[in-house]
Amino acid sequence: MPWLRELLLVAGAATVAALLTVLEGSVPIDVPLLIVFSAGVSLPLLLRRAVPLTAALTSAVIALAGMAQLHRWEGMLVTMGLFCAAVYHRPRRPGLVLAVSTCWVAGTGTVIGGDVPALANMVIMSVAPVATGYALRLHRDRAEQALRLRRAEAERVLAEERTWLARNVHDSVGHHLTAIRLQAAAARRARSHVSATKALTVISDLSLSALTEVRDLLRTLSEHPAALQPGTADLERLAGQLASADRTITMRRTGTEGVLPPAVDHTAYRVVQEALTNVVRHSTATAVSVHLRQDDRGLRIEVLDNGATAHPPEVEGQGIRGMRERVRLLDGTLSAGPTATGGWRVRADLPRERNVW
Repeated sequence: MPWLRELLLVAGAATVAALLTVLEGSVPIDVPLLIVFSAGVSLPLLLRRAVPLTAALTSAVIALAGMAQLHRWEGMLVTMGLFCAAVYHRPRRPGLVLAVSTCWVAGTGTVIGGDVPALANMVIMSVAPVATGYALRLHRDRAEQALRLRRAEAERVLAEERTWLARNVHDSVGHHLTAIRLQAAAARRARSHVSATKALTVISDLSLSALTEVRDLLRTLSEHPAALQPGTADLERLAGQLASADRTITMRRTGTEGVLPPAVDHTAYRVVQEALTNVVRHSTATAVSVHLRQDDRGLRIEVLDNGATAHPPEVEGQGIRGMRERVRLLDGTLSAGPTATGGWRVRADLPRERNVW
């Protein structure tokens, strides 16, 4: 308990002051007076946090009175500790504490020896407690600052994980639900049993893919996001899921061939996925082209549809913001908007290495 700890501190300080005085005393000591002064000089320790400088002054006055009555009384050590505590608990007044401590040391020299103490004693007894308290306070402040930095870093990491999770759920689950809705509409309009069966089969496959990706997300929350998820090799399958009798999606790849970095490969897939999903959700386009051009610097993605030209929204939706954030993390660029000839175009440049494009 805190109050018990404080009482033990006072009792311990008083006992040490009395024992040191007894052990080093060369003349008989008035024991009752020693006990009274040792307890009195230690009691201000109880107030060292609330009013540290007042506690130090009170202890100094009692110490001066005690030294006038007792020869070689060690109660002054408790007062030095209180001056140390005053600087520790009141960081804005070190100069005031040092001035009071110096005056007290000069007073003790006058009371004991009748003269101002030597310079060495002045430094040890007045400057040392203040310097020690100041050093302890700096150490405490640095430890608190380090703790705040660790907490801020933990909050930043948590925020990034939440953003990553929200982005992946939006891209993955949102895409599959859009594709399922598209195939369900096709099944309702189907004139033959074969067409309906095909649409229902695609719905089943999409549902399984969505469930698998959600399980992967939950299982890999503590891992790096780029360590999972599909890449550009899966874009043909993606186009097949979103194509319908009223909408064709063509894929075209040009440029050099080669293995893309995992982060670039996965981001490219998500950009195309979100762009195609937005076409299905918001556009009347009947034809969509996806062009991937790869070279030594990186990958350019262009998704173009022939839908009716619409005024761009004043505020970007979560899908475009998600694409822009993914591309920005790779030091790439992304543009999305209507074209001069009609339709909507999404273009992204993903560098193979950061700060190269």
